[in-house]
Amino acid sequence: MDQTLSSFSGARISRVIDRGHGAVPEHAHDWPVLSVFVIGGYENTTELGQTFIAGPSAVLYRAGAAHANGAAASGFEQIEIEFDPAWLGLASLPVQPVTRWIGGWAGAASRGLARACVARAPEHVIRLATRRFIEEAGRQERTSRPAWVDRVERRLRDDRGLTVQALAGEVSRHPAWLGAAYRRATGEGPAEASMRFRVEQAARLLRETDEAAASVAAEAGFCDQSHMIRGFRRVLGRAPSAVRSERAYMRASA
Repeated sequence: MDQTLSSFSGARISRVIDRGHGAVPEHAHDWPVLSVFVIGGYENTTELGQTFIAGPSAVLYRAGAAHANGAAASGFEQIEIEFDPAWLGLASLPVQPVTRWIGGWAGAASRGLARACVARAPEHVIRLATRRFIEEAGRQERTSRPAWVDRVERRLRDDRGLTVQALAGEVSRHPAWLGAAYRRATGEGPAEASMRFRVEQAARLLRETDEAAASVAAEAGFCDQSHMIRGFRRVLGRAPSAVRSERAYMRASA
C-alpha cells in the first residue's frame, strides 16, 4: 500500500515505502511515472539491466515500461509522480522506455523535487517543478562517478561521525575541494549524506521493530532524540513518530 500525498486531475503523488530486503515483482503503470529517491537503497531491474541505487536520483518510466525492485537491508523510500503527459505539458518525453538519472545535477534537483512533493506544494508548483526537472535533466551531460566517491561514501556509512577534514585527509585532498567535488558527483554534501545514513537506519528500526525511540537514536548514531528529530525533519520532512506510524503503508513484498 502506498500513501497518497496529493491527487490532481492529471497526476497522483505518492510516498512508497519498501521494507528491508523487500522484493517488488515486475510491474508497469498506465501513465508515465517519475520515481524520486528519498532514503535507502534498491536494485532496480529494467530493460536497461540491473543497477543498484542508493543516493539522490530519479527514474522515469514511460507508460507500460516494466520494472522490478529489490530493497536493500535499510529498506527504500521514494516519491512517485504518476502523470498524464497532457497534465505535464511537455512537448515530448525521453524516447526510451526507462531513463535513470543518478547523482550530479539531477541528484541535487531530485532532492528539491521530493521536498516539494512531501510539503504538498500546490498543483501548479509540482507540475512546473516536475516539467523543469525532466527538461533540464535531459540536457545535462552525463559523467562517470569518480572511484574516490565510493570510498568516501563507505567511510561515511561506517563512521557517521567523521568530519570533512578527516575524510579529506584520507583521500589527500583539501576539505573545501572534497565537499564541493562530492556534491557535484552525488547531488548532496558529505554532511548531508552522513545525516541521511543515520536517518535510513533509524527509519528502518522505527518501522520494522518495536525498539524505543531513545534506543533507535543511539543505535543510528544520533546524539539524542532531539538530534534525531531534527535530522528526520531535515531529510524526510516529518518527525520520527510519523515515520513509525507508517508501518501500515509499507508495500507488500513478494
